[in-house]
Amino acid sequence: MGEMDHSVDGAAFLADFAELSEIGATSAGGVDREAATAADGEARRWLRDWFGGHGLECRVDAVGNMYGCAQTAASPDAPYVLVGSHLDSQPTSGRFDGAYGVLAAAYSVAALAADRPAGAQHNLAVVNWFNEEGSRFSPSLMGSGVYIGKYSAKNVLATVGKDGVTVRDALSDIGFDGNDTAPEAAGYAEIHIEQGRTLVDGGFDIGVVTRNWAAYKYTITVHGEQSHTGATHMRYRHDALVGASRVVMAVRAVADEFGPDTVLGSVGRMVIEPNSPVVVPARVTMSADVRALDADDVQAAHESLMRRIAEIAQQGEVSVDVESAALRPSTRYQDSGVALATAVAADMGMRWCRLPTMAGHDSVNLKELVPTVMLFVPSVEGISHNEREFTTDEQMLAGVRMMYGTVHRMATGALTGAALT
Repeated sequence: MGEMDHSVDGAAFLADFAELSEIGATSAGGVDREAATAADGEARRWLRDWFGGHGLECRVDAVGNMYGCAQTAASPDAPYVLVGSHLDSQPTSGRFDGAYGVLAAAYSVAALAADRPAGAQHNLAVVNWFNEEGSRFSPSLMGSGVYIGKYSAKNVLATVGKDGVTVRDALSDIGFDGNDTAPEAAGYAEIHIEQGRTLVDGGFDIGVVTRNWAAYKYTITVHGEQSHTGATHMRYRHDALVGASRVVMAVRAVADEFGPDTVLGSVGRMVIEPNSPVVVPARVTMSADVRALDADDVQAAHESLMRRIAEIAQQGEVSVDVESAALRPSTRYQDSGVALATAVAADMGMRWCRLPTMAGHDSVNLKELVPTVMLFVPSVEGISHNEREFTTDEQMLAGVRMMYGTVHRMATGALTGAALT
């Protein structure tokens, strides 16, 4: 059967997506499935059952990455094309982010396993990466980071989440503390909602991702002095929250320096101590990031932020400790993968464009290890990390067909031996 002859069972896909979306569902139509919570465990069990019902062998590695494996090559020892995304979510989020890509991968791999494409050089595996979102445990892209050797499994398992629970204990609690050997990758493909407006505004069905934006991610602690809100004169206060507010505004000011849509900057989390209504805060710890497509811009933004933070500290009310500043550089997806995906889209009659990804995805890690294809489907109004996130049924199904065609070519060796740079 040729790659364009395969008919995706759209009704089955949409029914399964609706069922998956009920796990951890919120009243406003989103989901709450932070990594290794009870809801994430339920979603993982649903996926494991799906693997079993579609002839895929489920493996779980030491950090909770799930693989649904199928032999499509002549040899069971042949390396795998991995295809996937993530089931975990932000505390309240849309139902499409990550989960759509996992299910699209599952349908593509199961269909190809049933079709047994002639000339397949690689086996196939669906992947659900652990803790892509980084909301309960930090950093994000954690499971794929271990897979490529960026992080050690030992250190990840010892990581303590925002609720005081370690990754090891959280995975054990939901029954996904595995010890299976992860399949060896020959390539990787991922499809995701765009989380932006380029596709929907341009009337495109598919985006083929060419590179990722660079990002500096920070952990910053502002130190003040605990005192009584009702008994300490203003001139004697060292209010950590006031200092932290100045840091928040500094992040925004850095983004504004560069003009529209060039640099993005946000503070996404604050922990205030002791967090009492009658105590001047002694300490505030925050998570921040600045992002840009251009390496020089993100470096200039970083340097500007460090200057502004130094100025806040020099004012004398608080001290500011930049505990970590981790750079995720902007690097290209392989030209060979971009060419493959655009050829598939053209053959299928899709309306497509090339674009960068502003957000991070597990594919950002995988492209450092193996030839990688990253695809987008439209996000209505560009909404993401929000319960109103939406992609139409037609847009989702177009993406599943696109993924099937892409993985078919990858399984038959289209990217074998492709250069990583």
